[in-house]
Amino acid sequence: MDPDELLKVRDRYDAEMRRDAQPDAAHARVERVGRVVRQTVPGLGWNGVLWSDLDEDTADAEIAAQVAYFGARGAEEGGPEFEWKLYSHDGPADLGDRLLAAGFVPEAPETLVVARTADLAALPVEPPEGITLKVVKDEAGVDLMMEVHHRAFGTERPRIREQMLTLLRDEPDTIEAVLAMAGDVPVSAARMEMRPGSAFAGLWGGGTAPEWRGRGIYRLLVAHRARVAAARDIPYLQVDASDDSRPILERLGFGVLGVTTPYIWQGSGS
Repeated sequence: MDPDELLKVRDRYDAEMRRDAQPDAAHARVERVGRVVRQTVPGLGWNGVLWSDLDEDTADAEIAAQVAYFGARGAEEGGPEFEWKLYSHDGPADLGDRLLAAGFVPEAPETLVVARTADLAALPVEPPEGITLKVVKDEAGVDLMMEVHHRAFGTERPRIREQMLTLLRDEPDTIEAVLAMAGDVPVSAARMEMRPGSAFAGLWGGGTAPEWRGRGIYRLLVAHRARVAAARDIPYLQVDASDDSRPILERLGFGVLGVTTPYIWQGSGS
């Protein structure tokens, strides 16, 4: 995509996936309050700010309002943690500094990339020797995915596990979760989330066990999910890409829309 098309896609992404976002689970709630759009969900789901329309005069007050809201809510919901998902084109220009001053802690930035689904669905990709794909449909499969993620990233992800189980149970048509298997051993895992009517399908969680990297498995999982999205007439695939996955995705044809940084607030002591 050329720069003009990428800018149009970014505007559509901001409008559809952020400003007019749908909840990422049936029991979640998305609402516009003041100058922000936020999601709240009980338990282990994702809570945070998806979009904001701020300037130098309104930013600090709006940040304080969201801190107060999630802080008070946390007393009833098991903790006040929430994420402010900041994009590089969000205003004001010093919004990240203002979040830091309010007690937020930034995590590693990721690059927001997008590609046309049809282009990726047409990729001639074959599984590496000894690898088969398994679509995840149940808790046992989700636990295998969590095993892979622990080997790939070195972290436990209870929130992701709960989110996947909820979607598979309540909204199975909104998720495509897949494992790459070497015999009976899971070596890579990824998922795709698709909200009804959306022009964008999100590719998430792509991770491969270290000893299996460099064999084309990540590319295989991208192509598989692209074919599923193409069959549903979803025009774009979106990834929040790490520094490791961004070069692979750009070689596959993804274009850069910007950089996104999660700012996490964990309470007054964060």
